Amino acid sequence: MRHLRFLRYMDEVARTRSIRGAAAKLNVTPSALNRRIMDMEDELGVKLLERRPRGVALTAAGEVFVNYIREQLNDAERMRSQLEDMKGLRRGTVRIACSQALAHDFLPEQIAAFRQRHPLMSFDVNVADHENAIALLVNYDVDLILVFRPPFIARLRPLMTLPQRVVALLPADHPLAARPSVRLADCASYPLALSERTTGGRQMIEERISRSGLRFSVVAQSNSFELLRGLVVHCGFISFQIEVGAQERAMPSGIVVRPVDARDLPPADLVLGQMRGRSLPLAGAQFAEHLTRALRTRAEAQAPIPRSSTA
Repeated sequence: MRHLRFLRYMDEVARTRSIRGAAAKLNVTPSALNRRIMDMEDELGVKLLERRPRGVALTAAGEVFVNYIREQLNDAERMRSQLEDMKGLRRGTVRIACSQALAHDFLPEQIAAFRQRHPLMSFDVNVADHENAIALLVNYDVDLILVFRPPFIARLRPLMTLPQRVVALLPADHPLAARPSVRLADCASYPLALSERTTGGRQMIEERISRSGLRFSVVAQSNSFELLRGLVVHCGFISFQIEVGAQERAMPSGIVVRPVDARDLPPADLVLGQMRGRSLPLAGAQFAEHLTRALRTRAEAQAPIPRSSTA
C-alpha cells in the first residue's frame, strides 16, 4: 500500500495548487515532494504540473492522472472498509454533502439512528449548496450527496428522491399564520429574509417572482438558516425553507410553518445520490441504504399538499 502515499501526495498538490502548501500539510519537505513528482513525470514521459511563480497548475495529462489517483484512493478506501467488515469491527467513514436544510434536524437524527447499530462508524459531513455538493462528489471529496434540486449531470446516479414543498416560516402572531397555506402574492406585503441565491429554494422563489411581476421586499439574506429563523422570531420577517428541514416541532418558539401553495411553488426533489459507475465504500453503502429507508418512510408519512382557498 506504500504507493498510495504518493497518490495522496499528488492529490494534495492538485487540491492546494502548491507544492509548498501541500508539503506543509503532508509534513514533508517541498524539495522531496517535488523530486517525487519529477520522478513520476520521467516515468510517465509527460509533464503533470505547470510550475508557475505562484503555485502550480495541472496540465491536461495531470488532470487525467489526478482523476486516476482519486479513483484509486476511492477503491482503496472501499477495500479497507470491506476488510474491517470481515474482521467484524464495522469501522468506516461516511463522507456526505448535504443541503443546509438537512443539517439542523434530519441528518443528525439519521446519523444518531445509524450509529446505534454501527457505533464505530464516523462521519465527514460537508454542508453545501447543490452545485458545490456536486463538485465535491465529482472530485471524490464525498461519496454521497443529499441535496435539494441538484443540477442534472449524466454521472449522477439518484438512489432516492423525495418531493419537497417549500414552506413559509412565520411569526406565530403574523396575519398569514392563521391560514392553512400561503400564496407568494400575499407575502409581497411583508419583509422577507431569504437564503442566499445559490440555494435551490431561493432559486425557485426568484424564478416565480420573475414570472409574476410582483415586487417583494427582501430586507435580509444569509447563508445561515439559523440566522434566518432568528430574524423571523426577533424581526417578524417571513422566511422560506423546504419542509424536511422545517418541521414545526424543531422550530424555535414563536415560529409557525405553513406550506406555500403548490400553484406558486410546486414540489421539487430532494435527491440522495452517488456517482454513476463508482462503487461506494461499505460505510457509505450502508448509510445510503439507511437514508433510503428513512426517506421512503418520510414519503409515506408526508401529508398531502393543502391548497389555499384564495386565488
